[in-house]
Amino acid sequence: MAKIRIGVVGIGHLGTYHLQKFRMMDPCAIAAVSDSDGAKAAKAAAEYGCAAFEDYRDLIPHVDAVSIAVPTAAHPEVAGAFLAAGIDVFLEKPLAPTLAEAQALVALAEANGRIFQAGFIERFNPAIVALKSLLKAPLFVEAHRLHPFFERGTDVDVILDLMIHDLDILAWFVPAPLAHVEAVGVRVLSENVDIANARLTFENGCVANVTASRVTGKTLQKIRFFGLEGYHAVDFAQRELVSLKRVRQADGKIDIVDNRADVVPQDPLEAEIRAFVEAVLRRTPPPVTGRDALAAQEMAGLIGERIQAVEARWA
Repeated sequence: MAKIRIGVVGIGHLGTYHLQKFRMMDPCAIAAVSDSDGAKAAKAAAEYGCAAFEDYRDLIPHVDAVSIAVPTAAHPEVAGAFLAAGIDVFLEKPLAPTLAEAQALVALAEANGRIFQAGFIERFNPAIVALKSLLKAPLFVEAHRLHPFFERGTDVDVILDLMIHDLDILAWFVPAPLAHVEAVGVRVLSENVDIANARLTFENGCVANVTASRVTGKTLQKIRFFGLEGYHAVDFAQRELVSLKRVRQADGKIDIVDNRADVVPQDPLEAEIRAFVEAVLRRTPPPVTGRDALAAQEMAGLIGERIQAVEARWA
């Protein structure tokens, strides 16, 4: 069986890791890489024994599938070119700077029958995978994703850069449309909002309080779910899950006891890339489709709009 000819566009922090994971997978042959910095592309090509190009469009005749890890502003143009050419695409989050551009990419993928997977790596975090089988109907959710400042990612606001991971998890776990949004954000070190807080109310009554910052001294990546069946806390960085369930004892008293959640260790990036490869091989929808990504981007857009409205009052 012929191997999938893989291309990687953007040989930076994430693209380098993508290359490492693709090389581990038997169905794949790394065929070409591209980066606007020709030296980066040439170095990767020498290591992986493939072609190197500065112009991503030169990859098109050489590949069956690509992973794209370029700045978000370039997503519509770069991903659009490959989808239009009939090539399957793995695209790092967010899909695009705006919801309209993201919708256009999803429509293009569907019109051309392409596999289009969004890079929401937390879906593959083993603690979240374990929680998915336990959590039924959360009533309150609290999420914190706090990071020190890095230039990487500041071409978009912190909502699209960091918070969108937690918005995707919310869209996955809360079985109801969003009903109301309150939000506030501040531009601290970049031209875009660097710290944001949103209170999201869903139509089933669930409320989520979500905070993201890229100007914090220490890293914190945690989410907590509260519901009638118990309490669940995920530490994304440590890949740990604390799950407590409510039980009625023989004497009628209610207790909270350890749920003994089974967290099976796995490398989230490897699992994510492998899922994309399997979807390409089987021609089946990937675990995180373009339409899944739109759900998170729609929430991000509403939060951004609310923050802009608050900023207008400050002006």
